[in-house]
Amino acid sequence: MKLDPFEQKIIEKMQPGVLSLNGFLGNDDRHLHEVIEDDFNKLKSLNKSQAEIAERLEYFTQKSKDIIEDYIIIDGKYQVSQEIWRGLIICPFNHKGTFKKATIKLLNLENKLEIQWTPLNIHMIKEHCFFEGKGSHFRYEPECIIKAIF
Repeated sequence: MKLDPFEQKIIEKMQPGVLSLNGFLGNDDRHLHEVIEDDFNKLKSLNKSQAEIAERLEYFTQKSKDIIEDYIIIDGKYQVSQEIWRGLIICPFNHKGTFKKATIKLLNLENKLEIQWTPLNIHMIKEHCFFEGKGSHFRYEPECIIKAIF
């Protein structure tokens, strides 16, 4: 499939070393549209929306934002910590705005599932239904995220 120039720029920005050290596509050989469509369909089958997931990730992000070099227990079930890095990052999909560089880690104390994300991940899930490509640093299958945060 031939990419239009706009799509080509998005994919270029997602490569390792452009916006982030590891990039956003991992070793996924699917076309970007397939990655997004597959995750969208998976969410539909699980009766969750990208907005619901983004809202829940933002909830944990906000609750843990003042915790430095420690963790917080949220709702008696989630152990959450946050590391904040210097600088900002932009959306590879050319959305306006910047996002704080931070890594939020969550351990569900009941089922022992552990995930991590960034503020940019929240945006990409909410606005683009993009959970990153398979094999990328912050890729988690939608089902895994749902089991961890709900």
